[in-house]
Amino acid sequence: MRLLFVRGTVDTEKTSAGKHDWAVFLTTDVTLEPPRILEIYALRWAIEVYFKEAKQHLGFLKEQSNHYAAYIASIHLTAIRFCFLLSAKQEQGACGISEIGRALSTNVTRIDFAARLWQVFRALITGALDELKNLLGESITIIMNSIELHIQRFFVQALQLDPQTMRLEAL
Repeated sequence: MRLLFVRGTVDTEKTSAGKHDWAVFLTTDVTLEPPRILEIYALRWAIEVYFKEAKQHLGFLKEQSNHYAAYIASIHLTAIRFCFLLSAKQEQGACGISEIGRALSTNVTRIDFAARLWQVFRALITGALDELKNLLGESITIIMNSIELHIQRFFVQALQLDPQTMRLEAL
C-alpha cells in the first residue's frame, strides 16, 4: 500500500497548517507516482460529483417503487436527462449545466403551475355548468370540450410549447 499526503494551501492568516488542511490518498498500486494518484482521484471525484448532482437535481433513484426494473429505468432516465442538459449546454455555448438545469426547471414549474391553475378553473366552470344542466341538457359536454380545447391551445402557445414557436426559438 502507498499513502500520499497532500497539504492544501495555507491561508495568509494562519501560521501553520491544521488537520483540515491535509488530505491522504491511499492506493494498493505501489508503482503509481504521486501525480498519477492525484489524476485518478480527480477522475473518481468527477464521478462522485455526477452522482451527487444526479440525486439532487436529476431525479436519480427518487421513484417510489422497490422494483428492480424501476431502479434500472431511473439510472437510464437520469443519464438521458444529463445528456439533454449537456447537449443544451453545448448549444448555448458558455452557459453551465446548472444554469441550463435551472432554466428548464423554471419552465417545468411554470407548466405545472399552469396545469394546476387550469384544474381549479375547470372545477369552477364545471360547477357552474352543472347548475345550468337542466337548461342546456347534453350540450354541456360539447361546451366543456370546447373550453378544454381552447384552454389547451392557449397554454401551449403561452408557454411556447407549440411546434411553430419551438422551431422559431431554435433558429
